[in-house]
Amino acid sequence: MKPFNVGLVADPAAPTQMAHRIKDLQPPAGEHHHAWHIEVVSEPFTTGSEDVGTAMARLRVQAHRHEWDIVVGLTELPLRDDDGRYLLVEADPQRRAAVLSLPALGGLRMHARTRRAVRTLVGDMADPNSEEEHRVPLPRLGGRWRLLAGMVLANRPWLLVPGLKSALVAALATGAVATVNSTVWLLADSLSWWRLVVATIASIALVVAWLVIDGELWDRPDDDSPQARDRSRLYNAATLLTLTAGVLICYVALYVVNLAWAFFVLDPDLMGDYLNAGLGFPDLFVLAWFVASAATVGGGLGSGLETDEAIRAAAYSKREEDRRDRLARERDSK
Repeated sequence: MKPFNVGLVADPAAPTQMAHRIKDLQPPAGEHHHAWHIEVVSEPFTTGSEDVGTAMARLRVQAHRHEWDIVVGLTELPLRDDDGRYLLVEADPQRRAAVLSLPALGGLRMHARTRRAVRTLVGDMADPNSEEEHRVPLPRLGGRWRLLAGMVLANRPWLLVPGLKSALVAALATGAVATVNSTVWLLADSLSWWRLVVATIASIALVVAWLVIDGELWDRPDDDSPQARDRSRLYNAATLLTLTAGVLICYVALYVVNLAWAFFVLDPDLMGDYLNAGLGFPDLFVLAWFVASAATVGGGLGSGLETDEAIRAAAYSKREEDRRDRLARERDSK
């Protein structure tokens, strides 16, 4: 039997990488299944539009251009229907086109889940008995949280601080100086554990707020419709969780670096004699904790030296970065 020509149209960056990883997909074994010839095209087919209908139309154009029998789009766009429900898949079996929202898979075990979803989509659309348009909505209970987790993981929060070099330099410099400062030793020794916890929470919250304000990361709805407001709430929740996770990772890393630095350069007995206080090596753990809070704030201030584009590039996935850049240009042109 003649093989089906299948096109995978993927947004740039992570979706394109995923498409190349699954291009060896084969149909289930059986005499009634055509072989699949899969071609991957990297194309920002969801750029400039949040509408799933527009994305489907662009996919059909690509299918006609490449003479594909079936086309599947991979995107990091959160899909939703007219009723406001978020979707995993929007498919048109009659025209053999479908779009898959990768964040709706939850962000974990993405390779296996994407392979299974695409195999199911292509297999269903290859079935001549499938003619009606259909969609796969996320469950109302838990579906939104799964989508939100997928969006946060797609933003790769662990790359936030390495992407902001000025913030990283400022944080490390602040920590190095504060560790050998006698006043910092006295402050750390005088603070109770709950004050240190408050300092931790406050430092992380201040840096997150500063990044949102300085980078203009807060999403505003395009209009007053409930759909637009709900979409903005979703994007803003993903932004806050991404930044919080990224800054928390930074905090833990700074604690480890400062603790190692303190053990290397400081003698607690000598510092205790200088400050007329009984200090020992266990106090270095408290010192590193307090210094990590100060260094985190110093890193946040250092991020002010970065451009808005650099902040968005560090905080978001490629598709969301492009969307934020487009919105920023639209605001500047008004």
